Amino acid sequence: MHLPDSARLIEALERVGVRLVIVSSGGGSLAISRLVTTPGASGVVVEALVPYAREAIDRLLGGPQESYCAPRTARRLAMAAWQRARQCDAAADRAVGVAVSAALRSREPKRGDHRVVVAVQTLAATLTLEVVLEKGLRTRAEEEEVAAALVLDALAAECGGAAAAGAVPLRPGETVRRDRVEAAADWRRIMAGERRVAPGSDACAGEPKAGALVFPGSFDPLHEGHRLMARIAEEVAERPVEWELSVANVDKPPLDYAEIRDRAAQFSARADGAATMPLWLTRAATFLEKLAVFPEGTFVMGADTYVRLADPRYYGGSDEAAAAAVATIAREARGLIVFGRVKDGVFQDPAHLDVPQALRDVTYFVSQREFRLDVSSTELRRAAARGDG
Repeated sequence: MHLPDSARLIEALERVGVRLVIVSSGGGSLAISRLVTTPGASGVVVEALVPYAREAIDRLLGGPQESYCAPRTARRLAMAAWQRARQCDAAADRAVGVAVSAALRSREPKRGDHRVVVAVQTLAATLTLEVVLEKGLRTRAEEEEVAAALVLDALAAECGGAAAAGAVPLRPGETVRRDRVEAAADWRRIMAGERRVAPGSDACAGEPKAGALVFPGSFDPLHEGHRLMARIAEEVAERPVEWELSVANVDKPPLDYAEIRDRAAQFSARADGAATMPLWLTRAATFLEKLAVFPEGTFVMGADTYVRLADPRYYGGSDEAAAAAVATIAREARGLIVFGRVKDGVFQDPAHLDVPQALRDVTYFVSQREFRLDVSSTELRRAAARGDG
């Protein structure tokens, strides 16, 4: 069983100027060894990380993950690696993040599948490879070789300027599932920091106009509660909602291109005849950044987001910075439309929240009579993963 030729791979990566950060979690660290013990690796590999414990992964990704060996987690790790490559002065088009997340043979038999997921993140694309290994056919060392081969093969295919090495040692019935999302030009400009906003659906063009009614969110997923909030906000503000999805996060890696594709697709025309909804993609991770992108905007939000607008914890712990932010919001926002939510089984009425008067003065509080829909995005994602809906 042979891994792809790491010397040829390093030469190919060096030739195209790649600066690489690699992350291995749960398996695949053999790929790191193969890369960094190859002459010339110092010109390519910037850093290698092995966050083995879940707590280490959580620190790297900004919070707990719903699954630790899954395409989404591997992509997030690859995006975190891409960011770290950029922080080491790699140009956006030369930075590469690669991650492998694996659940392999261990001392105690696993109830779930033996699985390897590899993700490669570049400015141009997000690549995800996933393979489920048949249990009982390999030793742990042999499964590690499969994981390492998949990593090196993915790098050769995506970044090496040549065809894949084709050396992943699979058994009959084992197949690699491949998902590659090539970024639109606007997505690449946003990811590189060259633009702060771009159309995210065909219902938008150019730049946002002043005075828009804006509904920011992660929309993971977009659900009926969001749609009902939008309809009520449109009645209050007497103009149509424009949705905003920020690819940047304050304490988490940016959204990868597969996430952008999937979340943006929710706003496209539906089979039931609903029209495409106006969606903007931005790099506006904070509310003050959103104000700059959407001048004189009216913003739709839930109670949990609303209280954060004045919380010093979201301004580096500074009371002065929080007060200055509140003053800016009160001065520059045309208005805020705030919806309550259920917390610990109790409806949180936004009108009773402890926020500065300056914010209350520019806020329309939607009452429980007007809106109450107990929807959990986390539960919706779990149901989708189970195949419940």
